[in-house]
Amino acid sequence: MPTRRRAFAVLVLLGVAALASLAWALAAGSLALSLAAVWQALLGQGDGLAQEVVRGLRLPRALAAFACGGLLALAGALMQVLLRNPLADPYVLGISGGAAVGALAAMLLGVGMSLGIEAMAFAGALGAMLLVFGLAHGDGSWSQARLLLTGVIVAAGCGAAVALMLSLAPEHKLRGMLFWLMGDASHAPAPWSALWLLLGGLVTALFFARELNLLARGAPVAATLGVNVARLRGVLYFLASLLTATAVTHIGSVGFVGLIVPHLVRLALGNDQRLLLPAAALAGGILLTLADTLARTVIAPQQLPVGVLTALIGVPVFLFLLARAPRMERA
Repeated sequence: MPTRRRAFAVLVLLGVAALASLAWALAAGSLALSLAAVWQALLGQGDGLAQEVVRGLRLPRALAAFACGGLLALAGALMQVLLRNPLADPYVLGISGGAAVGALAAMLLGVGMSLGIEAMAFAGALGAMLLVFGLAHGDGSWSQARLLLTGVIVAAGCGAAVALMLSLAPEHKLRGMLFWLMGDASHAPAPWSALWLLLGGLVTALFFARELNLLARGAPVAATLGVNVARLRGVLYFLASLLTATAVTHIGSVGFVGLIVPHLVRLALGNDQRLLLPAAALAGGILLTLADTLARTVIAPQQLPVGVLTALIGVPVFLFLLARAPRMERA
């Protein structure tokens, strides 16, 4: 268990890294800018082109990437403690599949407006969430196993629908559909709703941090110590689903952020949710901001799907954690 001083140092370090990642995102690109030029542009001073690039293009995209990374990492941390499963991630309940069906259906039907695609993606995510919770509840015999199984089945059905739409899509629409599926922050909407939801979701999750710490020891222990386990799970499952739906609506399906980040934070800070949840939100935002900056600069002016880079980062990290697991269990 880390000392308070160490935990405070880690959180401060993550805060500094968050600012640094955003600064790099604003400075890097086809038009490279110094930090001084970025600062002047943010203040509305200096070169007009720099102001347009920084305030009109890079800042909204960087904030959207940071917010969505934080949303996914926070949702992943909640799902892992709720399900008591280190392999749980924000997409385990089929929400990303529902969003993908909605977004690709909008593209296939020729909805040209970005707002229309986002609206249908969010509607698909919300529909998948309601379907999973409704079917899992069924006749009232709600259980974690039933919820997970229902989520897997709904995700499989959404995957089949996505494959069907891709096979029917005309060639000129296929690239945009594939980019959305692999994650793309270039067409993300205004980031303010995602940022406010991240802040509100984090505050809500921290309100239940003590109960989550008890739930991590097992539902019987938590219930014995006075936790209303059914209410806690219901509220936080819905919260994690809402966070995931918002992130997927903004930037598409980006993998590994919600799976890997909570693991890394847990290694550094332990399993105290009062520390893990804010640290996971910051680390997730940092990771996705850095990945998105790399996605638009590595082979500029062409752009890579940000989900590809998070997977390239996440796979070796996950294998490293998997290799450590036996030693950690024996310790």
